[in-house]
Amino acid sequence: MEEYQGRKILVKVISQQGTCVAGHMAGDEFIISDMCPHTMCAWAFYTLFPFAQVMMCNGTFPWEKDPDKCTVACPDPGNPVVFELRRGR
Repeated sequence: MEEYQGRKILVKVISQQGTCVAGHMAGDEFIISDMCPHTMCAWAFYTLFPFAQVMMCNGTFPWEKDPDKCTVACPDPGNPVVFELRRGR
């Protein structure tokens, strides 16, 4: 497996239901590297970061059809925000 060399992960909100306390809405975009973007909810970041780390190291997820993409939901089940993570080039 190739080591992480500053690879970034592009994150996009693909759906949002209820009231997101952080104000995230469908269409919002972020770039994840090794730190939480200042406009991203920290709870969402902590949920997404393990998946982003796998992608940064060229790992894949067997349940995803596209090896360069992963879909992850925030931890608030009453107001779910769903994010798409895409490997940057």
